[in-house]
Amino acid sequence: MRVPTISLVTLLKRIVQAVVAVQGATLLALVVVDHRRKKLRKPATFPRLPPRSVTVGSSEVTVYTYGEDLYRDMLDAISQAKSRIFFETFIWKGDAVGQAFKDALIDAANRGVKVYVVFDEFANLVVPRSFFVLPKNIAVRRHPLIASGFRFPRNTGRDHRKVLVVDDIVGFLGGYNIGSLYATDWRDTHARLTGDIVWDVQNAFIDYWNLWSGRRRAALPDFGSASWQPEIRIHRNMPRNVVYPIRGMYLNAIDRASHHIYMTHAYFIPDTDILSALIRAARRGVDVRIIIPAESNHIVADWLARGFYNQLLRNGVRLLLYQGAMVHAKTATIDGQWSTIGTANIDRISLQGNYEINMEVFNPGVARQMEEIFAIDSSNIVELTLEDWKRRHAMVKFSETVLTPLRPLL
Repeated sequence: MRVPTISLVTLLKRIVQAVVAVQGATLLALVVVDHRRKKLRKPATFPRLPPRSVTVGSSEVTVYTYGEDLYRDMLDAISQAKSRIFFETFIWKGDAVGQAFKDALIDAANRGVKVYVVFDEFANLVVPRSFFVLPKNIAVRRHPLIASGFRFPRNTGRDHRKVLVVDDIVGFLGGYNIGSLYATDWRDTHARLTGDIVWDVQNAFIDYWNLWSGRRRAALPDFGSASWQPEIRIHRNMPRNVVYPIRGMYLNAIDRASHHIYMTHAYFIPDTDILSALIRAARRGVDVRIIIPAESNHIVADWLARGFYNQLLRNGVRLLLYQGAMVHAKTATIDGQWSTIGTANIDRISLQGNYEINMEVFNPGVARQMEEIFAIDSSNIVELTLEDWKRRHAMVKFSETVLTPLRPLL
C-alpha cells in the first residue's frame, strides 16, 4: 500500500493555517473575556494628588492626575479665549463632557475667536457622526480614516495627540482624551503650560495643520520664536515626514540613568532596543520600576505585553500592577532630574507609527512632583514577582506564546 506524500509547500501551508486558526481562537476568547469583564467592572476609585505648578525657567508646568480637575481648567481657558484656539484630540466622546467642550468651542467661535479643531476619525467611529457637525465658523480637520495614497509609514499613522492652545498664552498636552469616563474613572496624566514653552506646543499644532493646507484649507501663519526654552522640549512624531524623536528621547534618558527609572504606561510592548536599555539599566544597579494596568481597556495589548514579563523580572525590573482603575498615563521620571509627560505609549504604534507629542523636562522640581505622583500611584498596586509569574497556568503560557508573532502589529 502506497503512503500518500505531502509536499513541503503544502505542509508549510497547513502549519501556517493551524497557527492562524489557534491565534484567531485565542483572540476571540480574549474578546469574550474582556466583554464580560467590562460588564462587571465597578466604578473606579484611586488615590490622587491635586494639580500643582512648578516654575521651569521662563515657563510654568502644572501637572494633573484627575480628569475633572483638568477639564475644569481647559474649559475655563476656552471660555476666556480672545483671539484663537487650537484644539486637537484623539477621542472625543459625544457624552456630557464631550458636549461641554463642543459648546465651549462654539461659544468661543460665536464671540469672534478663531477656532481650529482636529480629531481622529478612526478613534471616533463609535461616536454619532451628528456630534461632529460643527458651525462653519469653526475650522475642522478630520484626521482621515484612510489616508489618500498608501506610502508606508507616511500615510498610515493615527493622530493620537491631545493638545489645547489658547491665545498663545496657555497650552495643555498629555494622555487625557475627552469624555465622561476619563473625568472620574481613569488615572491619567496631563500638563498645563504657560510662558515661553507655549510657542512650541502651538507650533506643533500649526505644523500638523499646515501639512494638509491647500485650496480647501488655508494655512496658518507660521512665526518663529523670539526665545529658546532650554529646560523644556516638545517632541512630536510626524509620520508624514518619517520623523520619530520620542523613541530616541526615551532611549537617551534610560541610557543616562544612574539611580532610578520610574515609568507609568498604559500599554507596554517595548521594542528590542528599549527592552535592552531597561535591562542594562537594572543590571548596573538602577532601580527600574514600571507601573502598568492590572487590567487595561485593551485585553489583547495586555496579553502581548505579558510576553516581556519573564525577561524583565529575571533581570531585576520591577513590575507594579495598578488596581481598581485604568491607568492611561504615558510618563517617566529619571534620577530626580528628567521627566516626560505626553501621548506616546511604549509600543510600536506610538513610537514608530502615530502622530504623538511629548514634553521633555530637565528640572528637579518637576521630577520631585512626578516622583510624588509615582509614590501615590504605588500605594495602589500589587507587585508582580518572578515567583508569582512562574506559577501561572500552563494554558496561559501557551496563549502568550501563540500571540507572540502579533507583537510587531502593536
